[in-house]
Formats: sequence, C-alpha cells, structure tokens
Amino acid sequence: MADEDMIKVMDSIMDRSKSFNDIVAENSNISRTTAFRKIKWLLNEGLIIVDKIILTPDGKKFSLYHSTLKAINAKYEANNVSVEAEPNFDIAKKWIEKFFSLD
Repeated sequence: MADEDMIKVMDSIMDRSKSFNDIVAENSNISRTTAFRKIKWLLNEGLIIVDKIILTPDGKKFSLYHSTLKAINAKYEANNVSVEAEPNFDIAKKWIEKFFSLD
C-alpha cells in the first residue's frame, strides 16, 4: 500500500461506490491506463469489489467499485511484520442486506 496511486483510488471509493470514469476524473493526475491496472490489481486482491453493474439505455455497461477496507495499519518491529486491516462495514452491511433480501 505504499503505492500513492492505489491509495488515491482506495480513498476515492472508500465511502461511496464510483465508476472507473468517476475515479479517473477525481484523480486527474493518474492516467487512465495506470488507473485501470491499479483497479484490476485491487480487484484481484479483494481490496475492492464490484458493487453494482449498470446497464445504460444504449446497451453499454459499466461497474461501480467500492473499497472493502476502511483502514490498513502495518507495523515492523525486530524482524516481525504485523498488518491490521479494518473492514469497510458500510459495504459489508449493504451486501448482507442484498443477500438476505427477498426482492
């Protein structure tokens, strides 16, 4: 998480789900290709999820991304590395409600 671009992406989608275009627009100093690679890596590692897939009236689709973590703390002490991660309960609660709803 020492990668500044990844931190900017994670910060952008911590509280609210956003599309790729919204993330890039909010972080104009990150190129589209870099943002795409960072988002893909974060998805593969489970640090962000696809919250929703939107279909537009003209048949295009895009994803809304949301961070699965609220905080990450790393500590190095005498050859011992410990990492603590705080889940993002906002998105976890939303997914639990979706899973158990009868809609």
